[in-house]
Amino acid sequence: MAQLALKDVTKRFGDVVAVNRINLEVEKGECFSFLGPSGCGKTTTLRMIAGFEDLDEGELSVEGKVFSSSYTRYYLPPEDRDFGMVFQAFAVWPHLNVYRNVSFPLEIRKLPKREIHERVTRALSYTGLSSKEHVFPKQLSGGEQQRIALARAIAINPKVMLLDEPLSNLDPKLREEMRFEIKDLQRKFDLTIIFVTHDQSEAMALSDRMLVMRDGVVQQVDSPLGIYENPVNDFVFSFIGLSNFVPVDIRGGEAFAKGAASAGPLHAAPEGAEGERRLACRPSEIDLLPAGAAEGVKARIERMTYLGDMVDYLASIGEHRVRIQKPRRAGSLAAGTECRLRLNRARWFDA
Repeated sequence: MAQLALKDVTKRFGDVVAVNRINLEVEKGECFSFLGPSGCGKTTTLRMIAGFEDLDEGELSVEGKVFSSSYTRYYLPPEDRDFGMVFQAFAVWPHLNVYRNVSFPLEIRKLPKREIHERVTRALSYTGLSSKEHVFPKQLSGGEQQRIALARAIAINPKVMLLDEPLSNLDPKLREEMRFEIKDLQRKFDLTIIFVTHDQSEAMALSDRMLVMRDGVVQQVDSPLGIYENPVNDFVFSFIGLSNFVPVDIRGGEAFAKGAASAGPLHAAPEGAEGERRLACRPSEIDLLPAGAAEGVKARIERMTYLGDMVDYLASIGEHRVRIQKPRRAGSLAAGTECRLRLNRARWFDA
């Protein structure tokens, strides 16, 4: 049985369908990410799971128990769902020290003092805050304040942990560190995590599976590698990872960049394909060859940028531009250099 199940879940705001008939099952102990651009419906879906928004249609259940249903007109309020939640804003109480920030929700539930102490002590230990329990939030860094929110969520022994873009207010280095800390906490506590983000690198790093949304509609559900390697459509391909799209004319089994046939073929075409298509590839899937090479399509380097260990190029094929990324140790080509490009993998979409 799935830990969390959504059946035809739909949410409207006036005439706008914010979430359109989502069907989803999340297994116990799974880290599952909702990924998509702003306004795609991912946060609205999380709020329906949390109970902050009621669904208009469909049903939501946890461990087989219905939490919200349009069929029976049933709705369980957030405080009775036993979910831990960490928000984008740190949401700590400035007038309470670290210990009381974590213990307060347990005190509201009137748990025995000994049990509260055990839960808080454990949560602070696992989030690296044991030495800070008497410190107030204003004396802590952003990362430490976010750890308070994580500890508070862990202390209630949640069935499911809901994370709403919890790392977006942190600097890049700290954000990367916190990704690994969240993953470690998931393993230690066997947590089921629903993670909402627009940052694909966060989703890729944390998720066992992920869902990509667009305009309230689920586009694809798969593992991070499955979505990256086998996107179901051009939107998913363009949203996950860096991407190039080149309109092509296909003839004689080969694809030529539209308006630049004299540069030579880009890639062998799919069997039986003819006419106009769009060829898509990743910047890392293109090799740079000398201008006199016998293979590849003719191109010109328009821009070269160092990105640490990586060199990022912008190259032109006629009027079309493609990005290429290669390790710095492979050498570099200056802007204005004529070259050839060899595409090692192509994906095909309708024109």
